[in-house]
Amino acid sequence: MLGRASARTVAPEHEDQPGASTRDRSPPTPDARHPRPRRSRALGLLRRNRAAMVGLGVLAVVVVAAAFAPLLAPHDPTLQETSRSLRPGIWAGNVEQPLGTDLQGRDILSRLIYGARISVVVGLAAVTISVLIGVLGGLVAGFYGGTLGDGIMRLADIQLSFPAILLALALVGILGPNTLNVILVLGVTGWVIYARVVRGRVLSVKETEFVIAARTVGARDPRIIFRHILPNVATPVIVLATLEVATVIIAEATLSFLGVGIQPPTPTWGGMLADGKVYLRNAWWVSTIPGVTITLVVLSINLLGDWLRDTLDPRFRLDS
Repeated sequence: MLGRASARTVAPEHEDQPGASTRDRSPPTPDARHPRPRRSRALGLLRRNRAAMVGLGVLAVVVVAAAFAPLLAPHDPTLQETSRSLRPGIWAGNVEQPLGTDLQGRDILSRLIYGARISVVVGLAAVTISVLIGVLGGLVAGFYGGTLGDGIMRLADIQLSFPAILLALALVGILGPNTLNVILVLGVTGWVIYARVVRGRVLSVKETEFVIAARTVGARDPRIIFRHILPNVATPVIVLATLEVATVIIAEATLSFLGVGIQPPTPTWGGMLADGKVYLRNAWWVSTIPGVTITLVVLSINLLGDWLRDTLDPRFRLDS
């Protein structure tokens, strides 16, 4: 009797039995059969994070404006018409130049749109250079250590002893103020933070079991570094790179504001700030509008970086 009862107890749930109701054999829910993919979790976090959605929208507008500047700009950004000098914008009934004009009569809206190109290109290119140098240096310093690793980190410490903006000013002054040199200088001076973060993560990851197992089966160092270690240190690098784009945009605007960045007649947001700094009382829009634009873009990047941190870092990830 006990054996028969036990057999009935352990019988499969979905086995067809006489008299069994089909209602009792309902299939498992879709969530139980297929766990929610990471992409849907990320989109769920994005939908719930309204600030990140606003930031993403602002950045999308900036990127579109930078990509299609010749089509979107209503005027030539370098065209000077002194007869229209310091005209107020649409708030004063000027529909032709809705954001007003500067001292040379150039349309501020057109210059703002073309200036987005400089900010986007410099920000992305400089951060890419910094990531490549910093990640490679951090991987080597953390994986090999020794004299080579100590030398890389001592070089990073020496660079950190100089204020970043002063170092950039000195290098741009030596190389010359143009777009390529500004990108190179900001890229080279920004590698340290990536190297320090990557080195710290590598020191912990290289002692894990899967790395030791890869060594045991005879995997070479380059394969261990780029196949096993790099994917496990990529998350903080992605978040950090996103946030550093904002820092680079501010640095480029600072160099242009000080007159050692990208030179006229190329429109830049920092240069527009410098053009209107002496007209704040009479023509506030010349400096205020590009200043507000820089603030919105930097804030949007920071909001997007916070969302990436919440999505990629399990310590901050919300339950979805």
